[in-house]
Amino acid sequence: MIEGPKACGKTATARQVAASEVLLDVDAEARRAAELDPSLILAGPTPRLIDEWQIEPHVWDHVRRAVDDRVAPGQFVLTGSAMPPDDVTRHSGAGRLARLRMRPMSLFESGSGSGEVSVARMLDAEPQSAADPGLTVADVTVELATGGWPGFRGLTTTQGLSAVRDYLGEIQRVDIGRVDDRRRDPDRVARLVRSLARNVATHAAATTLAADTGGAGGPLKDDTVREYLTALERLMIVEDLPAWSPQMRSRTALRSAPKRHFVDPSLAVAALDSTPERLLGDLKTLGFLFESLVVRDLRVHAQASGASVHQFRDASGLEVDAIVAARDGRWAAFEVKLGQRQIDEAAATLLRFAEKVDTDTVGPAATLGVIVATGYGYLRPDGVAVMPVGALGP
Repeated sequence: MIEGPKACGKTATARQVAASEVLLDVDAEARRAAELDPSLILAGPTPRLIDEWQIEPHVWDHVRRAVDDRVAPGQFVLTGSAMPPDDVTRHSGAGRLARLRMRPMSLFESGSGSGEVSVARMLDAEPQSAADPGLTVADVTVELATGGWPGFRGLTTTQGLSAVRDYLGEIQRVDIGRVDDRRRDPDRVARLVRSLARNVATHAAATTLAADTGGAGGPLKDDTVREYLTALERLMIVEDLPAWSPQMRSRTALRSAPKRHFVDPSLAVAALDSTPERLLGDLKTLGFLFESLVVRDLRVHAQASGASVHQFRDASGLEVDAIVAARDGRWAAFEVKLGQRQIDEAAATLLRFAEKVDTDTVGPAATLGVIVATGYGYLRPDGVAVMPVGALGP
């Protein structure tokens, strides 16, 4: 099962291994067949691609039974751009289905980055260096504004911005109601999405978002915000960054609130109706969006190593933007800074954080690094690595 937001490349990826296919989002006959007898759409050379399976969610149980009956691997590839309600998949696919999460492309995947600095090797504590990938701050701003959507590559910047705005508009008007067949006011959804964009890469609570969504009908209610956020999560459009909770040497309380992120920073830019030129004149907003770009790329590359990405914050105000944690306990910590002048401050934060972690319990950091927009990748005398985002790779 390949899951991810619409237009991230799921179908194109699945077609590389599929021997036959049925496309439920565009084939009305197939949808009717699925309603009458779902087994009809399971017949065909294997692996059989069932694209956008959640449109006819009862297909899930028929696939599960077919896998049991056939007693052979590689029977189906399911793709989905929305997570149906939990009761649809209450009969577990454990032992039958493996899940792969897809996201929009990283800079390396889209051909805009060099991939010289490997996340896997950073988890192995290997010192790395990198040549300047050649990206300027203006280049990085265009990349985060147009996003890592495969189908939008090759468009002009103006066309790319328009494509992402149309994409987001369709989600707000149509797609969010298809998640659980509940009608939602597109204007209210748009107000919440704009609020998320204004609060990207922050720990904004649902109550904060509710207060920030004022309109003709007043602010949204807290419960409405939480309901809409759940729907957006099921569409895989928002992907909050969870907290990392290591054992610490001090008794300072850790904060568990996630950081707000879209699956791709271009969605935040579209929600703000902004452009690269305007963002370059608002460096504070650009800094938050750049952090979101880095989180996207770290997630993509960490997943290739079976690792996950988190963030850290404690009650004393100490924060670390990204923690890459492997299943075997190895970890690396990163601060994200748009400009070179902030490197010293970021390095000091990382060193202070490393001193507070109980390394007897969780082990020492494999890498402490500052990820910046431009320049070279190198190791500082204090042991903190500096790396440009364009050099990140798996």
